[in-house]
Amino acid sequence: MTAHAYLEHGLTILKARLEGSKAGSPAAVQSVRPFITLSREVCAGATTLGRSLLPRLNSEFGEEGQEWVLLDKDLLSFALARHDLPEQLARYLPEDKISEINAAIGEIVGLHPSIWELEHSVAQTIIQLAHVGRFIFAGRAAHMLTRSLQGGFHVRLVAAKEARIRRLADLQGCDTATAETHIDRTDNARRKFVKSHFGREIDDPHTYDLVINTDRISAATAATLVLEGLRNEMRNVRSFAPAWAPGTWAAESDHPVWAS
Repeated sequence: MTAHAYLEHGLTILKARLEGSKAGSPAAVQSVRPFITLSREVCAGATTLGRSLLPRLNSEFGEEGQEWVLLDKDLLSFALARHDLPEQLARYLPEDKISEINAAIGEIVGLHPSIWELEHSVAQTIIQLAHVGRFIFAGRAAHMLTRSLQGGFHVRLVAAKEARIRRLADLQGCDTATAETHIDRTDNARRKFVKSHFGREIDDPHTYDLVINTDRISAATAATLVLEGLRNEMRNVRSFAPAWAPGTWAAESDHPVWAS
């Protein structure tokens, strides 16, 4: 499936599910549903992991008409559309670069709502979708926005800088110097995004359930780790009615409690 077809397929499922569930209504949020957030360094493999997770999540945690959806590059555009805001406003809400001057000019001349209002709309959409469940959120500090919600499993993906430079150079067909410049700039911007919005460090492992080094762990192994982590989270949510067959994991008593 091409990247464009993949995006269109995901958004089609997403729109149908939201129309059916009426996200944000009391009925939609009564029960806890699973979701995953992926925070990532540039070229640490969030999209690769997300796509490898989808069929396994649908098999184990899915329901008819409730397919899992990966929201990565399209998350911002959809969030704006949910609030009847034009997609062009995405340029004023970068997670990977700074655009305060252009944004300020736009606000002064009345081209768009304030940046605070736009960010609030995006955050509200992420929280609503987390309540609906069965979404993988990549980026936008989703792990901070949803950390108080049950049913979420929060993952940070990292990798050696040299490995990420090679991946980006191969992906973009550019030289390593250009790839390194882009990685440094984008990683720093994402760090500032989380710091300015939440007062926390994006690299703080205490804000995640699992940190994976994708330079050493394969996508398949990472997917297995995330799945087990989500199983553990949902075991702890008593109101969740499992759609999977009993006995697919060890009993809770088989898992030792950390003593130190």
